Amino acid sequence: MVVSSCQRLPMVEFLIQSSHHLQVSPIVKYSAFSFFADRFFPSLPAFIQSANSPNWLLQPVTESALQLFVLISLWISSKVHDSQPLSVTCLKSLADKSIKEQHFTTRNFLEAEVLFMQVLKFEIGTSNIAFLFLEDLWIQIKGVAKVGELINFEACMEIMDLLYEKEETSFLYRSPHSLAASILVASYVMTVPKQKWEFPVLAWVNFVTSCKEEDIIKMVTEILKHVLEPS
Repeated sequence: MVVSSCQRLPMVEFLIQSSHHLQVSPIVKYSAFSFFADRFFPSLPAFIQSANSPNWLLQPVTESALQLFVLISLWISSKVHDSQPLSVTCLKSLADKSIKEQHFTTRNFLEAEVLFMQVLKFEIGTSNIAFLFLEDLWIQIKGVAKVGELINFEACMEIMDLLYEKEETSFLYRSPHSLAASILVASYVMTVPKQKWEFPVLAWVNFVTSCKEEDIIKMVTEILKHVLEPS
């Protein structure tokens, strides 16, 4: 098998760890998630199959190569969102410490970046990711209701990470508007004290996003099932 699903979780965890180590902003982290987990990783088998002579980084696809592509996703995301993007020097330094099986040169980073962009068909738009919609909803609810201040945005991001870590829930990212609304509601349920639940959060989310309440309830139920299940 060119790329196996069992390779996905270690790469998601590596992206989370690398984001923390590099101290990137949430938008850089979640754009990188979108690039790597939503698009690059699922597209890789078809890309390799269609290539006349696959690049050496894909013959075969090793754990080290995937880790390199994770760092590339963060690099590209940083270029999109940061006025001072991550440097290849700091990324290579992290790779030297974190990637044990293979040593990658600066030239390898540049080569991997081109390859990564080819798999993404050079489409690096990030306006349609759940994190941006979630952040916007959080800002809006704080503007209309005092209870909005009680919604823990860190908890929202922890939920996002957990949904990416579990392959069976990663499909939720295909509906970024609905997912953002559902994560906000789930965080409301988890972090706002019950005695403060007088705000009609479902009706408000439905009004702001046009997402159906029944769809949100289904998605929130799915989210809470995975977030609250014993580890």
